[in-house]
Amino acid sequence: MSAEELKQLKPGQGPHEPEKATLEGKNKFLGFWFFLGGETVLFASLFGTYLALKNSNLDGPSTQELFGLELVFIMTMILLTSSLTSVYAMYHMKNYDFKKMMIWLGITVLLGLSFLSLEVYEFYEYVMHDGHTFTSSAFGSAFYTLVGTHGAHVIFGLCWITSLMIRNAKRGLNLYNAPKFYVASLYWHFIDVVWVFIFTVVYLMGKVG
Repeated sequence: MSAEELKQLKPGQGPHEPEKATLEGKNKFLGFWFFLGGETVLFASLFGTYLALKNSNLDGPSTQELFGLELVFIMTMILLTSSLTSVYAMYHMKNYDFKKMMIWLGITVLLGLSFLSLEVYEFYEYVMHDGHTFTSSAFGSAFYTLVGTHGAHVIFGLCWITSLMIRNAKRGLNLYNAPKFYVASLYWHFIDVVWVFIFTVVYLMGKVG
């Protein structure tokens, strides 16, 4: 990549899709889809395990007794909104508006942190008030493994986006870092999609039995 290509890009100075303008950028997409395939298999296995064990609660609370949809609905709206703000960020990236892209990514990070805070509070309530722990039953183990693994992915996504923002704060947008921002945004969308499945399979189906 030439020095000219690495310079900070502004509106009208770069290609229509900066994230795919270089061979390196295209290779990042290819590697990301392979990575996403492995992640999909991981979560499919966790969902299957949860569905097989969700009724193995020993003498603990059942899914109907345990789950309350109000808090989970708020968490879902927050995470879906963060996906929308990520879309806005990538829209401004394609228009080479680095400042607005960083603002929307910052909002995405704040929403992600809000989601995590509510999830920690949810787990605290289950453990302290309902006695629903990781070791209380097979249902508890399956539940915390599935939802906790998703939470770990949220943390990783937040660290990924934040590190990109910090590292490139003074560099601006160029053909080298544009694919990195875009792939991180795609990963965030994947996290949101997984949560939609968790909300449906774990909480909604659990509430109706």
